[in-house]
Amino acid sequence: MTESVFVDHIQIGGTAPWILISGPCVIETEQAAFETALFLKKITEQLNIPFIFKASYDKANRSSVVSYRGPGFKRGLEILGKIKKELNIHILSDVHSVNEISAAAEVLDVIQIPAFLCRQTDLVIEIAKTNKAVNIKKGQFLSPWDMNNIVEKITSVGNRRILLTERGSTFGYNNLVVDFRSIPILQQTGFPVIFDATHSVQLPGGQGTSSGGQREFAPLLAKAAMACGANGIFLEVHKDPDKALCDGPNSLYLDQLETLLKTLTAIRKAVNSE
Repeated sequence: MTESVFVDHIQIGGTAPWILISGPCVIETEQAAFETALFLKKITEQLNIPFIFKASYDKANRSSVVSYRGPGFKRGLEILGKIKKELNIHILSDVHSVNEISAAAEVLDVIQIPAFLCRQTDLVIEIAKTNKAVNIKKGQFLSPWDMNNIVEKITSVGNRRILLTERGSTFGYNNLVVDFRSIPILQQTGFPVIFDATHSVQLPGGQGTSSGGQREFAPLLAKAAMACGANGIFLEVHKDPDKALCDGPNSLYLDQLETLLKTLTAIRKAVNSE
C-alpha cells in the first residue's frame, strides 16, 4: 500500500478513493477554462470522485515554434487563481523553469513536472523545496524503476508529498506504448501512482508540426490502469477536441466522461473487493 498524500482535505493513495486529475491541455480562453472546470466540478461532485483541475498556462515543449503555447505565465496564473477561488477547487499546472516556481506555488495546489523535464535536478529540487504536492510525469524515455532516482531528489529536501504519473513509453518513432507492470513497480516507491490515459495515446510529433493521437483508446487504457491498481486517472478533456489548440487528437470529449467515470469507479470497487 502506498503512503497517503494530502492536498488539503483530498487524500490520494493509501486506502483513499481514486482521484481524477482533469482539464484542458492548455488554457485557451478564460471562459473556456472556467466552463470546463465547472463541468468537471459538477460531475465529480455528483459521482463523489475527488477532483483536481488541470490546465497549463504555458506549453513550453510544443513541437513547432508556431504552435500555440497558452496565455503565458502571468496571465495564466491569474486565470487559474480566479478559477480556484470562484469554484473552490484545487489546481494543478506545469512549471518549466526555476524562476516560475515561487509565483506558481502561491496559486497551485499541485506542481507538475513535465515528462521531458523530470530529470532536471535543479528544477525538481527547487519545486520540492516549496513543500507543495509534486506530480512527476515519468519521461517517455525512462523505465519505471528509473523514477526511484527522481523520488530521492525530492525526498532529499524533506518533501514526501509525491505523485508519480505513468504516461507511456517511446515505442519506435512517433508512438507510445504502455506497460501496465509500471503501475505496481512505481508504487514500490511507496507513493501514489496516477495514470495519464490521454497522453499515453499521443503520437508525438505524428502530424509533423504537432502531435497526433488516438483518443478512442484512452478509455480502454484508463480502465486497464484502474484494474492494475492505479491511485488516480489523468484525463485531458475539451468541449470540441478537433478544434483544440493543443493535444486535441488525444483529448476526450466532455460528454464521454460520465459513463467512463462510472465504469472506472465500478472497476475500482471490484478490485478492492478481491
